[in-house]
Amino acid sequence: MSNKYFAYGAIGAALAVALGAFGAHGLKDTLSEDMLEVYETGVRYHMYHAIGLMLVALLADRIGDAKLVRVGARLLIAGIILFSGSLYVLALSDVKILGAITPLGGVAFLAGWGCIAAAALRARKKA
Repeated sequence: MSNKYFAYGAIGAALAVALGAFGAHGLKDTLSEDMLEVYETGVRYHMYHAIGLMLVALLADRIGDAKLVRVGARLLIAGIILFSGSLYVLALSDVKILGAITPLGGVAFLAGWGCIAAAALRARKKA
């Protein structure tokens, strides 16, 4: 599990860097200040969770319940897609309804971290 999810995190981090550079250099004259801030929020949370995914992958064997960790990792990926992805599209298209998808990504982030915390707590009880 750890190699696959570490790779997903690394790819996600690289993509966050590329999208951040695109936003900083390619969109600063195109987007309004408000929409650029929305875009930057997407990049920031994208990077946070890509790094988090890599850390989870590195520590997966120590965390405990492999199934619960895997579910948590998948939820982090879903969160990146839903939360950051919706913010990217919202900023680029200004289609406001897309803002309704963003909280679903936030819930996926929370559920993912909750699963990972639960796995760690279960492992602690067994130790």
